[in-house]
Amino acid sequence: MLDSTDVNRRLAVESAAFGLGWASVLCWAGACLVASFGGSLASPYWPSAPWLHTDTAGEIAFLLAAVSLVISRYLRLRRDDGRAVAPVPGSRPAGPAMLQAVAETAAILSAAVVVYLSFNAVTHAYTLSRRLTHFATWPTEGTVRVVALVVCAVSLAGARYLRSGGSLSSARHGSGGRAGQQRVPGNGLVRQVEQPAADPDLEPRLGRRADASQPAPGRGAEDRLDDRQ
Repeated sequence: MLDSTDVNRRLAVESAAFGLGWASVLCWAGACLVASFGGSLASPYWPSAPWLHTDTAGEIAFLLAAVSLVISRYLRLRRDDGRAVAPVPGSRPAGPAMLQAVAETAAILSAAVVVYLSFNAVTHAYTLSRRLTHFATWPTEGTVRVVALVVCAVSLAGARYLRSGGSLSSARHGSGGRAGQQRVPGNGLVRQVEQPAADPDLEPRLGRRADASQPAPGRGAEDRLDDRQ
């Protein structure tokens, strides 16, 4: 069980990775706009750092966004799974949480790549047959767009399967839990279900009603003869 210091430390790492990841996405998007509208990719991204070209900054930012968003999402999933007031069997291990984080991040970034390269096809279609980066002669922009489409489809399917599979597993384990507890699917929480208190006067009242509904026992034949006499 993690103490408050470890929880706060993990939350700080998660928050920093989240902020860095989306800032990197914005940096990459800015480099994509320069490339789409025919700007000079060799120009410095920041004038105070003339050695950092715009295309280089965009490529580094894309890789940094991929790593940071995976870490942030993984820590978020583990944090959600750890919110339990009592030990619960069947909590999702670290492996599926990491796979889901990678799948979700890959789906977002690959979709962004498809949008960017499709926009390039509108503004200057001739670049689809050219290499994507200046670091290597392969792959071309057209090839990367098709690969990104496949990665997006597979990642979305994997993320949906892992998310739904985790919820179903939680529901199965929750249905077989101890009496008086309810498993909340998807977040690993256990909620105590209060049972209504027994009314001590309930049984006597029911007993009286049952007695009142029965006819009074009749007197014997001898008693009736005595009354007639």
